[in-house]
Amino acid sequence: MTLTELRIALESVNDGAFQNKVAYRAFPVGAAPALPFICFQETESNNFLADSKVYHKITDVDIELYTEDKDPSTEEALESMLNSKLLVWSKSEVYIESEDVLQIVYEISI
Repeated sequence: MTLTELRIALESVNDGAFQNKVAYRAFPVGAAPALPFICFQETESNNFLADSKVYHKITDVDIELYTEDKDPSTEEALESMLNSKLLVWSKSEVYIESEDVLQIVYEISI
């Protein structure tokens, strides 16, 4: 999966509810859409090496879901999409007090 394919898949979550609500890294200052929205970015590479070269490129990506409150149905829709794409994920959650938002981070490898 490429980053472009991932973006398209993220925009399709919840029957397209995230169309125009997905950004790489962050939205421009003052241009973030209404909650919920998604940001994603590469965090590092974790390549498979063989014979002194990169045999298979693996990129670790964080997908950040921002919501006003805990929203299990949106989380389940995102998780369902990840599962349908056979992407193994782990999840963490933090409340960002300065922004008054809940951030759910999904860590995947593509």
